[in-house]
Amino acid sequence: MNSLISKLTQPLKLFLFGAVCVLGFAPFYLYPASILSLMGLLYYWHQASTPKQAAIDGFMYGLGLFGTGIYWIYISLHDFGNMPMLMAGLATFLLCAFMALFMATVGALSVYLSANQTNRILITIPVFWALADWVRSWIFTGFPWLTMGYSQVPASPLAGYMPIIGVYGVSLITVFIASLLCLWLIKLKAKDASARHWRRYAIVLFLLLWIGGGALKLVEWTTPIGLPIKAALVQGNIAQETKWSPETAQHTIDLYVNMVKDSTAQLIVLPETALPVLSSQLDPDIKATLAEHASKVGGNIIIGMVEFNDATGEYFNSAISYGDSPNQTYQKSHLVPFGEFIPLKQVFGWIYRDWLNMPLSDLSRGSTQQKPMQLGSPKLGTQNIAVNICYEDVFGEEIIRQLPAASLLVNISNDAWYGQSNAAYQHMQFSQARALETGRMVLRATNTGATAMIDSHGNVLAQAPHFSQTTLNVIAQGYTGSTPYVRWGNGLFLAICLIALLFISRPKLMAVAKYLTKTNFLVSKDKTK
Repeated sequence: MNSLISKLTQPLKLFLFGAVCVLGFAPFYLYPASILSLMGLLYYWHQASTPKQAAIDGFMYGLGLFGTGIYWIYISLHDFGNMPMLMAGLATFLLCAFMALFMATVGALSVYLSANQTNRILITIPVFWALADWVRSWIFTGFPWLTMGYSQVPASPLAGYMPIIGVYGVSLITVFIASLLCLWLIKLKAKDASARHWRRYAIVLFLLLWIGGGALKLVEWTTPIGLPIKAALVQGNIAQETKWSPETAQHTIDLYVNMVKDSTAQLIVLPETALPVLSSQLDPDIKATLAEHASKVGGNIIIGMVEFNDATGEYFNSAISYGDSPNQTYQKSHLVPFGEFIPLKQVFGWIYRDWLNMPLSDLSRGSTQQKPMQLGSPKLGTQNIAVNICYEDVFGEEIIRQLPAASLLVNISNDAWYGQSNAAYQHMQFSQARALETGRMVLRATNTGATAMIDSHGNVLAQAPHFSQTTLNVIAQGYTGSTPYVRWGNGLFLAICLIALLFISRPKLMAVAKYLTKTNFLVSKDKTK
């Protein structure tokens, strides 16, 4: 009976550990909670005797993490995509289960490759967890939501490593810190002298990493350039249900034009697809009004709109500038699968035909090598602005493509798709990570929130109330220079993992080599005999 109860309660405990991990992410920002939850999982992985058991443990933890962390996928599918309730629930569960498979894989590999429990906890698990987070960023176009490194942004001392090794490197250190603490507690009951010595080394290493990260947060990796500029981040609060309705389109356009005319800022930023009309079909009088106002205040306006290319028949999710500087365009490159394009349309096209009703679901990708917008005025000089659209700022390795040329990062988004959930707050936390990685301020203009200004250390300096029609007026500063992450991207993180993998796999490789030697596969033979 006790064995049966244990088998039933262990998965539940692991699910709850995963749910607790979400407290490290926005809007909670309780970064110790993620480390504590990892310690719970690591304890069970320490006890696991088979890869299968470790995989089950990791899967249940992953279900808890993603089930409570990205529940808002259901809102976008059902409430705004009109997918039937059961299908939306099933789709959300399947996505969470797929994400949980990465944790299951980490657990299974850690037990398979490391019979030594100490090596398993301290080396194998942190490395494979960080690599799993990295793989999630590109497999099937990528969905790195709730990457563990984000849980330490911006307050944790571990966030100090972000400008050097990026968010996946911070995932590595975060899991390693949890491993140290977990193993310290496990060995606390040990009576032998070696365990006492090990505990001392563990505490010293923990303090070095913790204090070292705090010290790195004091480093100024970049320096201000040019004069500060007045910026206005416009939040229209247009209901997602009516955003693309022809009956309300003109009202939306008039609303945004009036909000622009009420601003005296040199840089005015409107959200993603703020104007529900093709840029080529926007009334020329409205274009003239926007350009005239921008010139009047000595600046520029960035507006999210959909572009249509007559020559190719392609549609692009774009940001277009008007004002003192020549008009410039940024076209979104990293599209949302099942939101902005249909992957394997011949296979999955029926989902849209029968169950989903989402506008702009067949967009084209912009170039991956776009240059920053050069915006400015005779009085203020030029700011090179790296624009990214919606969840593009979840991919740090893509943001740095426009650096170090860019002096300021601008993200335009529309998170109204997720209702009054945690999605918009989580999205802003990812922007905070991009500020840390690049040493740049980030300006976010969104439809319903989170509209905010983030400084070069990842701190939110100003934020508009969610679901309100307002303009957030801020003073923004451009920066020049490169952080180590801007120079190397994920290269340093991957190099660390490669070195660790060679150490991890050495016993297995040696065993394979011995087997091949015994069977003469590695011995050359004289074929003339």
